Amino acid sequence: MDKVGQTIRVMVVDDHSIVRKGVKAFLGEYDNIAVVAEAADGLQAIPLVEKLRPDVVILDLLMPGMDGIETVKGMLAIQPNVRIILLTADYREDRAILAIQAGAYGYVRKDASPEELIISIQKVYQGEPTIKPSVVWKILSARAGIQTVKPLHEKLSERETEVLRYLTQGYSDAKIAEKLFLTDVTIRTHVSRIIQKLGVRNRVEAALYSLRFGLVQLEDTSVDLHN
Repeated sequence: MDKVGQTIRVMVVDDHSIVRKGVKAFLGEYDNIAVVAEAADGLQAIPLVEKLRPDVVILDLLMPGMDGIETVKGMLAIQPNVRIILLTADYREDRAILAIQAGAYGYVRKDASPEELIISIQKVYQGEPTIKPSVVWKILSARAGIQTVKPLHEKLSERETEVLRYLTQGYSDAKIAEKLFLTDVTIRTHVSRIIQKLGVRNRVEAALYSLRFGLVQLEDTSVDLHN
């Protein structure tokens, strides 16, 4: 999804003020990134997502009260297209997998270089998950039937396969509807059926499945929405 030249609207969620201020200051050095809000926990963050509709949320995985996983679920319930990047100091693959299964698009360790965070923001904004292949495989192999001889995507209709490809490329429901001359409601119905047939939990897992089985190549996840 080519959005070159557009400003990426980011929200930072972390229970440590110094982390929020540091991330905000660093991101402020980039003209195409604007931090539109910050929050100390999930309870503060979810209403802000609903009000401000950020493109990307940088979210601490481990927070007191409502943790990162529940916050991911809450955010996606009100804004399904928001891209969420987990930020964590104590990386635990099992927690990252749970958060990705809930709908997060990727994760960055707090000891990573600042440039790595920028790259992750840019990638998820374009609709490309930033997840280690080993984690992708564990998520996919945990889904019932993923390793069967007959791939599950063969159950999809031609139209559902087409919708899945667009979804994997990062298109919104509205843009897919425009491309296929259908309504938003029809696209949401197709997406729901795709998720059910593939035995995955959400759009992110559906996109990961599509990439895993070669329905869409990574280099095809940046396309011009204006064509």
